[in-house]
Amino acid sequence: MERHPGLDWETVAGRLQAHPEKLWSLNEMEMTGGEPDVIGQEEKTGKIIFADCVAESPKGRRSTCYDPEALASRKEHKPAHSALGMAAEMGVDIMSEEQYRRLQQLGKFDLKTSSWVQTPDAIRSLGGALFCDRRYNTVFVYHNGAESYYAARGFRAVLYV
Repeated sequence: MERHPGLDWETVAGRLQAHPEKLWSLNEMEMTGGEPDVIGQEEKTGKIIFADCVAESPKGRRSTCYDPEALASRKEHKPAHSALGMAAEMGVDIMSEEQYRRLQQLGKFDLKTSSWVQTPDAIRSLGGALFCDRRYNTVFVYHNGAESYYAARGFRAVLYV
């Protein structure tokens, strides 16, 4: 409840009933280890915000490069998927840096792992991509080549219902 004070289940259930297609995406978040939970509600639209609240980057979404273009550019040792490609298949978005920082205000996440975040076109066009983690009680934003992948780096999803 500390992640969504003042938000009642009837409101959440109503939004889910009005948008049953979103249940599939929530299930995908769960099946890949994300432990989705409500983290807020948009004031203007009333949309409920679900996010991955698992302590470390979801296990079923690790070892991914950043996007399909990065995946295609790898000549050898290709990962099975890309973060943006997998997110699109799941019907979710990867978190922005701002969303990631807001999530970190609700708990301590990615103390041992890291998560890709949405990368500005200016960085991506030069071959880079951004990821975040939490170390020393501080949220850090880093860069890497978009084609890189690591066993401890995945992505956190966000879903608006």
